[in-house]
Amino acid sequence: MSLRKSTIKMISITLLVVILSLIFTGCNGSSPKTTETPQKTESKANENVITDMAGREIILPDKTEKIYSLDPVGTIMLYTLCPEKLLGWNYKLSEQEKHYILPEYKNLPNLGGASKNPPNSEEILKLKPDIIIYVTEVNETNVSRAEQFQNELNIPVIVLDSKIEKIPDTYAMLGKIIEDEAKSESLSSYIKETIQQIQDKAKTIPEDKKVRVYYAEGSDGLETDPKGSEHVEVLDMVGGVNVAEVAEIEGSGRMKVSLEQLLTWNPDLIIAWADDRGGYYSNIYEDENWASLDAVKNGEVYEIPNFPFNWFDRPKSVNRILGLKWLGNLLYPEVFNYDIKKEVKDFYEKFYHYKLTEEELEQLLETSTRKQ
Repeated sequence: MSLRKSTIKMISITLLVVILSLIFTGCNGSSPKTTETPQKTESKANENVITDMAGREIILPDKTEKIYSLDPVGTIMLYTLCPEKLLGWNYKLSEQEKHYILPEYKNLPNLGGASKNPPNSEEILKLKPDIIIYVTEVNETNVSRAEQFQNELNIPVIVLDSKIEKIPDTYAMLGKIIEDEAKSESLSSYIKETIQQIQDKAKTIPEDKKVRVYYAEGSDGLETDPKGSEHVEVLDMVGGVNVAEVAEIEGSGRMKVSLEQLLTWNPDLIIAWADDRGGYYSNIYEDENWASLDAVKNGEVYEIPNFPFNWFDRPKSVNRILGLKWLGNLLYPEVFNYDIKKEVKDFYEKFYHYKLTEEELEQLLETSTRKQ
C-alpha cells in the first residue's frame, strides 16, 4: 500500500472515531464536566460573617437559638423582639416588674450583667448561648470589654450601639442575627418614625417657651445627669432645658449636687425617680428645703413611670422611646399632642407583649401626668 493511501486511511479512521464519540455523547445527553469555581466556596464561608456596630467582624453560628445580653439594655431589646431566644435577666426582677412580663419568661435566671451585678461566666456557659450581645456606648473601653468576654467564653460577642438615635439600626442588626428581619423591621420602623416625629416637633418650640427641668435621682433627689449624658437623651430630644450645669465625668454615672445648686437653678418642672425605685418623689412636697422651688410651688413635680422598665433611662433601652412621647406630652402638650393613654397601651402591646387594663394604665399615669 502506498504511503498516500495509508495516510488517507489513518485520517478516515480518526474522523470516524471522533464522529462516533460525538454521537455517543449526544445519545447519553451528557455534557462536558466543568470545575466549580472557588468563588462559591468562599461566598458560602462568608455567609455567617457580620460586621458589628463597633466595626468588628464576627462569625455567627449556623443557627442562633439562644442569646445572652451582657447588660439590661440588650436584654430588654431581646425580650421585645425574640423572647423565646432570651436566656436570662441581668438582675432579679421585682414582683411589680414581673407583673408586666409574660409568664414563661418572668422567672428566667438572673445571670448578672447589671452595673453592680457582674456576669456569672460559669452559669452563662452552662446555658450554652449561641451568641452574646453587648448593647452599649461604643467606645474603646466597652469594645475592649466585649473582646475580653469573647476570649474568656469562646462565644461570639456582638457590640451594638445604645444611643437613642441608633436604636432602629440596632434592631435591624438583631433582625439579621436571628433571621427575622420582618419582625425587627416592624419594631424598627415604629422607633424611627417616633424619633423623627419628636425631632420635627421639638424644632417648633421657641427658645423662650422651653421648660427648664431638673431630673431628681437618688434617695435624696440630689443626684442628676447633665445635658449630653446618654441618661438624659430623652429630655434633650424633646426640647427640655436641663438645668443641671455640671460637667459629665465619663463612666461615673449620675452626679451629686448640693441643695444650694438646686435652689439657684430653680427649675420650672421636676421629674423624679419613683418611690419604689428608691427615689425621693413623695418626699419632695414634704421637704421644707425644696418648698421655695417654683416647680414645687406650682405642683410641677412628676414621678417617672417604672414598670416593667423605666420610661426615661436606666436601663437606657427601647423603653425610652415611649418616654419620648410621655415627656414631650408632659412638657409641651400643645406640641406633642399625643393621646398618651393610647400611646402607652399600644407600646406595651407592641413591645412588651402585654395588654394593659384601664386600672393598670391609670396606675402608671397617676403621678406622672397632669390631672385632667
